[in-house]
Amino acid sequence: MGHTPYGYRIEDGKAVVDEIASEQVKELFLGYLAGLSLKDAAKQAGIDCYHATASKMLQNKHYLGDEFYPPIIDEKTFEKARVEKRKRAERLGRIWELKDEPKRDYPVKFKAKPLVQKYEDPYKQAEYAYSLIESEV
Repeated sequence: MGHTPYGYRIEDGKAVVDEIASEQVKELFLGYLAGLSLKDAAKQAGIDCYHATASKMLQNKHYLGDEFYPPIIDEKTFEKARVEKRKRAERLGRIWELKDEPKRDYPVKFKAKPLVQKYEDPYKQAEYAYSLIESEV
């Protein structure tokens, strides 16, 4: 397991909620949902961190609770923050989705029989492939 997320501490090998830090995590989420930037929401919550760290905190599913970490954030608040983050990113043009690659059809000017044999020697393989050319179109 990696480092312990902000808002928790380890006692006797188990993760427990750090009351002060967990309140700061809740304030981070609420500040962000109130319209503050990530950095400003973290600053208002009393968390000294970078923009990227605050962003990762908003995406950390451990705050919902799992087999090791008790919950700090309810699912509704977590989902609202995720949607808000996506909406802001779209508004700023920061969503890069892969576009379908255009199908490339390479025109050829010859017909050839299918390859049947495989040679270890690449020169022999090329010679064989060229021998399969039937005619120019």
